[in-house]
Amino acid sequence: MENTDLTTRDSAKTFFSPCRTVLRRTVFFGSVLFVNILATLWLADLFYRMQFQKAHFPLLAIFVVLNGLLVLGSFHAIFGAFDMLLGRKRSVRISKLAEGKTGPLTKRHAVVIPVYNEDSVRVCARIEAMYRSIEAAGNLESFDFFILSDTRELDLWVMEETSWTNLCRRLDAFGRIYYRRRKTNENRKAGNIGDFVRTWGGDYEAMLVLDADSLMDGGDIVTMTRIMEAYPRLGILQTAPKLIRGSSIFTRLQQFAMRLYGPLFIRGLNFWQLSGGSYWGHNALIRVKPFSEFCELPALPGREPFGGRILSHDFVEAALMVSQGWEVWLAWDIEGTYEEAPPTLVDHLIRDRRWCQGNLQHLWLIFARKLPFSVRMHLFMGIMAYLGSPLWFLFLALGTWIAWDRYSSELSQLPFESYAARWFHIDGIQQSIILTAVIFALLFLPKILAVTGAVLTPSIRRSFGGAFRILIGASLETIVSMLLAPCIMLAHSLMVLSIILGRAVGWGNQNRETDGTAWGDAFRFHAPQTILGAVWTAVAINIGYHSKNPGDFTSKYAFALWMTPILLGLLLSAPVSVWTSRSRYGRALLKRKILATPEELNPPSVLHLADNATAAVDPALDASTDARRGIVAAVVDPYVNGVHVSLLEQSDLTDVEEALAERCLSEGPASLTKAELSELLYAAPAMLMMHRAVWLRPTEGIHVTWTQAVESYRRRLDQSPAA
Repeated sequence: MENTDLTTRDSAKTFFSPCRTVLRRTVFFGSVLFVNILATLWLADLFYRMQFQKAHFPLLAIFVVLNGLLVLGSFHAIFGAFDMLLGRKRSVRISKLAEGKTGPLTKRHAVVIPVYNEDSVRVCARIEAMYRSIEAAGNLESFDFFILSDTRELDLWVMEETSWTNLCRRLDAFGRIYYRRRKTNENRKAGNIGDFVRTWGGDYEAMLVLDADSLMDGGDIVTMTRIMEAYPRLGILQTAPKLIRGSSIFTRLQQFAMRLYGPLFIRGLNFWQLSGGSYWGHNALIRVKPFSEFCELPALPGREPFGGRILSHDFVEAALMVSQGWEVWLAWDIEGTYEEAPPTLVDHLIRDRRWCQGNLQHLWLIFARKLPFSVRMHLFMGIMAYLGSPLWFLFLALGTWIAWDRYSSELSQLPFESYAARWFHIDGIQQSIILTAVIFALLFLPKILAVTGAVLTPSIRRSFGGAFRILIGASLETIVSMLLAPCIMLAHSLMVLSIILGRAVGWGNQNRETDGTAWGDAFRFHAPQTILGAVWTAVAINIGYHSKNPGDFTSKYAFALWMTPILLGLLLSAPVSVWTSRSRYGRALLKRKILATPEELNPPSVLHLADNATAAVDPALDASTDARRGIVAAVVDPYVNGVHVSLLEQSDLTDVEEALAERCLSEGPASLTKAELSELLYAAPAMLMMHRAVWLRPTEGIHVTWTQAVESYRRRLDQSPAA
């Protein structure tokens, strides 16, 4: 079978010419390298004019890396704009393979949703929306859904079972929507997906991997599977999800920025990566057989944080797929793909801590043999997404040292004649201004291109609520991003430092909803930024105050003024974190259509389906009421107990299980440890025995938790708690 698959793959005509791929990458990265070399030589010449000091050499080395990253990001937007100008027909689109294709699919496909301590009702609402959307597309018979639970909170485990049962019952989807919970969540999400592939993957041609907060349009899911079926060389088909449902200022800023600027970067990324794309861990379709054969993740040498299990598994899985001759494409024109984001800066940085460790682990892999160029570039960009912050911090620190030395020493004012002075007849100030202007142009050009394109394109302009709202939203996003950047820089720098010191990260569930960050929490969390900002501000002012060079206020305090955006971002990190976390401010802006996205102003049908989904909620089968929640419901409620027991392996009651059950009955569930409760929940005969006991034994013989739960049934289901 394996040889047959490889023969079919290798005999298929390539979608895009390898020679043209090399040409595109040469042009793109050659342009990046050329601009970076020019900027570096210009700065080196400026340092020569100022007389080279020891600190200039590391500063120049860091500039090469930081400016290279800046040029790389900016050129993604520039080439993306160029690709847009070419027009949709001339752009490289893997989705062309599905155009004109109708009728039933020829293979079976799975939709897999890994969950970890999530709100099961919301997860099932998204599944219901996708289920109905695929059904409307007429291809439901080709798909099965799998809820793959790694949930460790026992109450949430029981609620997942009831939500899944209600969902299947209301949709008549038993045998099409499956639920599985692992006893041990080894290797986190990668292990969860791996367990599915080993257990059920052989029944499916491809699996659509989603996150718990993912949502996709059914028609687009069918389109992706048609592409997979039409192109045997395709191993992974990644989409570019849009952020939705943001209520706080922070998430609304992210939504707006990704929706407005994102298409440029996505098109630029697709311009050079082509068949050597990357996998982002979700909202992607994966061919199961090669994934099973080649994407088993190795354990890295040593212990965590740098060794052990790979946290950022998605980049590595794509790398393994590409290295084995399979293609990974980015379907940039698949529109109906969505996800949610952390609601506050604090939650965002907590999630980043896990991503930071995972990406830094790729240092082991980036120089591995036989990896294609595109794979190394993706690994490099992922690593530098976090290493760039400590480099930026070091660059600013060295710049402060040089400024201190320059302003306190008259010798630093004796310039040499540089090449720029000889060839262009400019002084040092003009040379500095030109370099600064180029850097700022590279920094803001993507935003300018995106805003200009949106304003000049009627359909895009209308979808964002008009030109005025685009300009106001872009201005607000730019200001807040400038304030957030120094805070994130220091946070990432501390993350990298903690990882170097050997502190591994745990695996926590993601906070998707909040009313905002409390002031006390913000000041505690952002204390390093605030303290550093105060100290750095004092140093910057002191440099100007003790300057031995004559001049007016602006010239004496030029360094402090130059550092103002950085210093303000550090000093105001806590207030900005609190302000951007508030949902009421976000709702006020949405009411005025500021920072609004097209999905908010004109919601697609799958969002309406998700908003109105209620199949997972049924008061007749519910484990979320106050008196009988989770574990208590699994023991007391006849229906919840029946659902839970039916999902367990049947066995005989052991003495240990019976002793635990009796203790739980007499002393209450709070008397047992989490491990003991978990053992009980996995014991079907113990759960049945406890269920009979709470209903049949005298109230004096069981704990008040159980008697209160039984008493709660005396109230009518349609009565309010107060009644």
